[in-house]
Amino acid sequence: MSAVNAARDELERRIETIEAGYEFMLAYAAQGRPTDKGPGGGGKVRERLEAMANALDGLADVARTVAGADPSGAAEVAGPFLDALERDALVARSIVRLVLSRADISSQLIDNLNASIHVRALLTDLFVVDEALKGASEAERK
Repeated sequence: MSAVNAARDELERRIETIEAGYEFMLAYAAQGRPTDKGPGGGGKVRERLEAMANALDGLADVARTVAGADPSGAAEVAGPFLDALERDALVARSIVRLVLSRADISSQLIDNLNASIHVRALLTDLFVVDEALKGASEAERK
């Protein structure tokens, strides 16, 4: 497997982890839990948040690797966008880490995290990156 294909697979895995974490958080927020502890306390929320934080770490570097292989020059034209992706991932990761640092993770806290403009900007960035960079690795695979 080429480095570009490995990077594309890594990017897809990270995007899937982040999107799945967000979907889990939407369901968790709707449950009205005061805490993630105790029986039926939703302990998986910390696992999902940790996975999201890990997927966000270095995300833009992986996207840059994939963009760099694009034959139409995606890396050059998307440079400022990839810089924004890096900042959005950094801020979103920081917010996730803040939530993880709390002794209790309530549904209300997760609802506020979901509503964060920073998290929403990141998700939008990921939708664009996922679609726009598909061609970069598909050309490499052929």
